[in-house]
Amino acid sequence: MRFFFRSRKFKIILAVFAALVAVSVACAVIGGTMAPQANIIGTITAPFRSLATSISGAVSDFIGTYTEGERLSLENAELESEIAELREKIADYEKVTSENGFYKDYLEIKDKNPSFKFAPATLISRDKEDPYKGFVINKGTVNGISANDPVITDMGLVGFVSETGLTTSKVVTVLSPELSAGALDNRTNDSGVLSGSAAFASKGRTRFYNLSRSCNIAVGDYVVTSGEGIFPSGLLIGTIQAIGSDKYNTSIYAEIKPFVDLDTVKSVMVITEFDGQGGLDPDRDK
Repeated sequence: MRFFFRSRKFKIILAVFAALVAVSVACAVIGGTMAPQANIIGTITAPFRSLATSISGAVSDFIGTYTEGERLSLENAELESEIAELREKIADYEKVTSENGFYKDYLEIKDKNPSFKFAPATLISRDKEDPYKGFVINKGTVNGISANDPVITDMGLVGFVSETGLTTSKVVTVLSPELSAGALDNRTNDSGVLSGSAAFASKGRTRFYNLSRSCNIAVGDYVVTSGEGIFPSGLLIGTIQAIGSDKYNTSIYAEIKPFVDLDTVKSVMVITEFDGQGGLDPDRDK
């Protein structure tokens, strides 16, 4: 408000107002000292007095409106600042709540596997050209992540870290033929190898193969990692959806639907350390 009273606009308004007041006063004095027979002068000056009164009222109204407007503007600015602060607090609260829920989901895994060390990560981009749904996460070597580290969610196995940078890493998923892991039927303990293919990935599934023809696997069974290869044992992979024979009819394979929905996953855990880490690829000698 103090800037308005110093402005050129206010000085002009003040000058006009002062002139009108002077005219009004002069008219009043003249009207008061004139003889009754000179009422014609009063009649002539009446419009000026009325105009002065109107302009005086208008100026007062303008100043009052401007003052009220500035007061409301300041109040609005204060309210906007308070709202922004509240929004920031809400965002922080939601972040902490989300993180607490995220870590809580892994407590059971941690309890069963005390040697596991986790690094939480968030997806920052997806490779739309990758039929196996690979993606990039926001953690890298500065966070203790290395190539071949397993990547999971609380639902099960996602894949592994194939490439690392300082602050980002690329993840290969369970749908990819790049991933190879020893696996078991959780009910029968029949063992085989888990690895993807283009044909299976197009259906959102992966392949559990090299199973003995005498195995007892069945549709609906859970498949878990066996601990052979780069993954620790016991990680949930998915459920058997269908069973078939290879083209030479010498072994059995199964179609596996992963427990993790790779199209919607946003946050993951990278297992940076576990007992037995550094095992050989089960398909290495094939």
